[in-house]
Amino acid sequence: MRIEFDEKLDFSDVLIRPKRSTLASRRDVDLNREYMFKHSKQSWKGIPIMASNMDGVGTIEMAQELQKHGLFTCLVKSYDEATINQYAPTLNPNHFAVSTGTSKADFANLKQVLKNNPNIQFICIDVANGYSEHFGDFVEAVRKAYPNHVIIAGNVVTADMTQELILRGADIVKVGIGPGSVCTTRIQTGVGYPQLSAIIECADAAHGLGAHIISDGGCTCPGDVAKAFGAGADFVMLGGMFAGHIEGGGDVITEYHDTLQRDQKTNETIFIKKQFVEFYGMSSSTAMIKHHGEVADYRSSEGRTVKIPFKGHVETTVKDILGGVRSTCTYVGAPTLKQLSKCTTFIKVHRQYNDVFVREKH
Repeated sequence: MRIEFDEKLDFSDVLIRPKRSTLASRRDVDLNREYMFKHSKQSWKGIPIMASNMDGVGTIEMAQELQKHGLFTCLVKSYDEATINQYAPTLNPNHFAVSTGTSKADFANLKQVLKNNPNIQFICIDVANGYSEHFGDFVEAVRKAYPNHVIIAGNVVTADMTQELILRGADIVKVGIGPGSVCTTRIQTGVGYPQLSAIIECADAAHGLGAHIISDGGCTCPGDVAKAFGAGADFVMLGGMFAGHIEGGGDVITEYHDTLQRDQKTNETIFIKKQFVEFYGMSSSTAMIKHHGEVADYRSSEGRTVKIPFKGHVETTVKDILGGVRSTCTYVGAPTLKQLSKCTTFIKVHRQYNDVFVREKH
């Protein structure tokens, strides 16, 4: 046993210090990035914000909408070959990835999908715990089978395993254990790493090898997305912020809440209509029962199931996120997203914002 005394930080622990800027307007900021990936030698250009491969987020419909804005989607693992074959022609191969687990059945399914869809360029190898030797072996096997595809692999939170996965064949390493809004890994296992520090340390390790990282999880608002980019993330993956939209599918739950008020004319109780969508972590009992029929007796749930407000079409949320990041760039004098990390100075805070009316509302 050992203890590390270096302080590790999360998004809520810091703010970005403003700096003198020559930018006159948010519209002057270019959020597009262009990357060349280490192993595949493929190039990519777009806005490096990703929809997570979670139920209700990483859907075909989400990918169809986000690609209009230059954003990226990692499709859920549960799409069968027939569905991908049907809809892949409607998707820009530069803006989505197929996702896979690491079992023999997963690899066989991946091979069949890629055989029938040779235009697919991105593979997301996704597990909750990227520290197992089996996972590294699987990444290496996929790289050997597909030398020209872009491979995303994760999740990890430390520099050593970021480097390990890159050396095994990953072009992009997914960083984040426990920060998600419906993830309970830190509660259930005691394992995790504050997301801002994980980004800083893993980005440094990846960039030293000419590779890239994704910050996966922990963003609750556009300001957190900007902080992730400011910390060195090449891509930022969002789950909860993209959940609850029409494009994510799922049933809309309608509830009528008593306002404890009465109509002055009719004296009838006034109810307010509220709409919700169910959202759950992919290691939750809800997800395991849906996709595997049960929670295996050797494991426990590491995710929660919640109701989140129904948000309508995702386009409004996309504009809100992109507007926030553009505004960040104007505050620090970064004319492009590429320069944001170079212009970022974090200051440690004890209180991020004044929430007096937020608390009053609830």
